[in-house]
Amino acid sequence: MNRLNQRMQALKASGRKALVPYLVCGDPCADATVPAMHALVKAGADVIELGVPFSDPMAEGPVIQRAHERALAQKTTLRGTLEAVRRFREADKETPIVLMGYANPVEVMGYAAFAKAAATAGVDGLLTVDMPLEEGGDLNAALKAEGIEPIFLVAPTTSPERLARICAVAGGYLYYVSLKGVTGAAHLQVDSVKEALSRIRKLTDKPVCVGFGIKDAASASAVGALADGVVVGSALVDRLGAIAIGANAKTEAESTSCDVLSPIRAALDALVTRA
Repeated sequence: MNRLNQRMQALKASGRKALVPYLVCGDPCADATVPAMHALVKAGADVIELGVPFSDPMAEGPVIQRAHERALAQKTTLRGTLEAVRRFREADKETPIVLMGYANPVEVMGYAAFAKAAATAGVDGLLTVDMPLEEGGDLNAALKAEGIEPIFLVAPTTSPERLARICAVAGGYLYYVSLKGVTGAAHLQVDSVKEALSRIRKLTDKPVCVGFGIKDAASASAVGALADGVVVGSALVDRLGAIAIGANAKTEAESTSCDVLSPIRAALDALVTRA
């Protein structure tokens, strides 16, 4: 069992909610990514989603699109992202890392070569936004062969039949997209999330983390009361993107990561106290 599955099982056993921050590797600069990752763990991250920069991140809103552009301007690549994971692992052997990105860079490297390189670096899961379940068999097989879990998005429009097929191959957790739209949207509707999670849990006992629209402690608490975890992306990326590239970038990335995540961690932990 890899780190990701172990972590999700441990959280369930303790009744705690998973806090999964997302940041784009290389944003605002390459030197800031690993310090920010360590700071996120210190602030209470259970899993880190590390974005692989891509020229056409179709699922992202303006905030994360700009982060991809900044990272690409810093010449951050898929191999550079794997190197960041390797450097993170020098000091942290336990926190699960999920790469989140798009199919093209993985296809260019080759599925088997990518899976081996990712496992060697210390990657635990992969979420490929634009790889449909029906086309992902070869990639998923390569990942499984290296002990890496394929993570899948579940949308408000996902049918019960398709959800069942996703659950048959998914590992780690299901990523429920809380709304029809792109990352960073402002119209999170908690009642809709509640109804959707009820439908999903009738079909699977896999952990469900909710993303898109989780911006602060209040929204994290509202969703965390329903889900197994929350994914925080745009709120963190927006703050990291405001850091000026320079000698202080690493220190500012660390403090910014803590500032964003700590209140959300406290809000999620308060749910356990109330329970």
